[in-house]
Amino acid sequence: MEGRVVAVTGAFGALGRVVVDAAAVRGALTAAIDAAAPSAEIAERLPVSTLALAQIDLASPDQTRAAMAAIKGRFGRLDALINVAGGFVWEKVEGGGPTAWERMFAVNLMTAVNASRAALPLLLESGAGRIVNVGALAAVKAGVGMGPYAASKAAVHRFTESLAEEFKGRGVTVNAVLPSTIDTPANRTAMPDADFGKWVAPGDLAAAILFLASPQAGAITGALLPVTGSV
Repeated sequence: MEGRVVAVTGAFGALGRVVVDAAAVRGALTAAIDAAAPSAEIAERLPVSTLALAQIDLASPDQTRAAMAAIKGRFGRLDALINVAGGFVWEKVEGGGPTAWERMFAVNLMTAVNASRAALPLLLESGAGRIVNVGALAAVKAGVGMGPYAASKAAVHRFTESLAEEFKGRGVTVNAVLPSTIDTPANRTAMPDADFGKWVAPGDLAAAILFLASPQAGAITGALLPVTGSV
């Protein structure tokens, strides 16, 4: 990853900031994009070379294009886009309503679509452009209350496959990782009785993401890679 420019959406969240750190450790120049402003602690820990783009609404095509223009202005190029931005809601269909479904498709699918569309001109210029989306193993077989989340992540899977076909042979690969439960503070709080040792460590997931974002993964496109932990 030495010298490559990597943009990460959802960069101030539990997974996104690990991806940013891991990319910087591997020698990449990073752009951290998020809808929120970073806390003082997160801002202090960002790699010194990182371009922090806070309060970017990736549901807005205009704001997304402006973020990519800022990356072009700072680094002159973009080699990889990692779409981590997303969210989760648990809601049964019975007694539920449209809001959860609309929100999940907006934050999980459309953020990836808008960011990818805005980044593609730069990624084509790279000659070894990479898009890595974060799907979900829960979208392969959904449980009770997982409908809105799983449906939106299944859409991310199909989007990944379609975009990979669209740009096959043009120097841009598109893949997705499908993690099981990620070991984050929020998930530990939500599921205090779970066996955390069976969850996916953010660092392990970041390593898989960054392999797919690397020049060495040029022969892989349209893949949906399960990342389920080592236990």
